[in-house]
Amino acid sequence: MTPPFTITQSILNEVAQIERLVGQLEGLQNIKPQPYLRKSNRVRTIHASLAIEGNTLALDQVTALLDGRKVLGSKNEVQEVLNAIEVYDQIQRFRPHVLKDLLKAHRMMMTGLIPTAGKWRSSGVGILKGTAVAHVAPPAHLVPGLMQTLFDFLKDKEVHPLIKGRVFHYELEFIHPFADGNGRIGRFWQSRLLIQYHRVFEFIPVESIVKDNQIDYYQALERSDKTGQSTPFVEFSLSMIRQALEGYLDALQPKPLSAKERVEVARDHFEDKQFSRKDYLKYFKTISTATASRDLKLGVDEGWLAKEGERANTVYSFVKGAA
Repeated sequence: MTPPFTITQSILNEVAQIERLVGQLEGLQNIKPQPYLRKSNRVRTIHASLAIEGNTLALDQVTALLDGRKVLGSKNEVQEVLNAIEVYDQIQRFRPHVLKDLLKAHRMMMTGLIPTAGKWRSSGVGILKGTAVAHVAPPAHLVPGLMQTLFDFLKDKEVHPLIKGRVFHYELEFIHPFADGNGRIGRFWQSRLLIQYHRVFEFIPVESIVKDNQIDYYQALERSDKTGQSTPFVEFSLSMIRQALEGYLDALQPKPLSAKERVEVARDHFEDKQFSRKDYLKYFKTISTATASRDLKLGVDEGWLAKEGERANTVYSFVKGAA
């Protein structure tokens, strides 16, 4: 059974633009960003998806947790981030068309947060907007069958994968199959489906764009509820993907790096090895000796670099765990 939706001109235009942008990326020599940008995008993805659900930890706190450092925050919010880090770490291991893999991902995402992690809800649920009920999900006894039908739809080869993934996302939110965590698992599975469509989406924080348009996100869900089909949400979701691709393509264009960015790139290059200013200049061939000295001083002042020796014998190394 195919969920109700209409392929509008807006949807066709968005799909065409997304495919054009993906084509532009394929034409680049390397579509992977620098390691520090990959890490930044991953942090933004996790932070954004959880912030939409009300998690108040800041971006730098999520970064610290990703680096294995402790942060001050509520136990539940820290657990949410740690769970999300683990799930996104393993995103490619989940088979996008296998229902039991969705249950496994939900269990990992919600472990320690709810007692029914990885299990379908067993009671009715209504979604409130203020004090009013905005959406009543289908009865709990229908959830397993509805979810199986939805996963069967993912195998439909007649529907473009970009459209199919967005329909799936809306329908999952409509069914609301879990007691909690439906939004974050829906966005996670959207990411998994996008990676299946094209590997470039492994590096693109679509969730961050959605967070920046959070009001529109919920309004698109509401419009789809009112019309009885996912079309408004599909249109919105595709526009978010297009914007994320445009931002990613722009970020890959060569631009002068700031001093902090150069030091971050140097961390990925030198790792735990000691290096001199001369070594630094060999890696960044277009900067002057004075600029290299300023970069390294910044690294030392900020606590990112440890310095040993004096003058010509000075060597540097990156401080483990320093942001």
